[in-house]
Amino acid sequence: MSKRVLAVDDSKTMRDMVSFTLRNAGFEVFEAEDGVKALAVVKTQPVDVILTDINMPNMDGVTLVRELRAQPQFRSTPILILTTEGGEDKKAAGRAAGATGWIVKPFAPDKLVAVVNKVCP
Repeated sequence: MSKRVLAVDDSKTMRDMVSFTLRNAGFEVFEAEDGVKALAVVKTQPVDVILTDINMPNMDGVTLVRELRAQPQFRSTPILILTTEGGEDKKAAGRAAGATGWIVKPFAPDKLVAVVNKVCP
């Protein structure tokens, strides 16, 4: 059974690139355009790993991570932040919220697949 990934990004182009990369590697991918929609998706679709951008409308990625970590079923789910933000303050905020890891855009497809495989249970 393939691993299930939720890709959360307000950029359709970025969601398409992430989805294409991970589907070609054998993952099943769900998409959401912001944190609010991501919370709706995970209520109906079990996922093994979540990738989220930071800067999004309605609910940013750090808030999404915090919201997910507050729910018992997501306490151990790997959550990776995939963003253009590389500053230590942003990384510290992501870690404090409970993010598992950090990938800076633009990403190398093989690196994305390797990281998702590494954190996926």
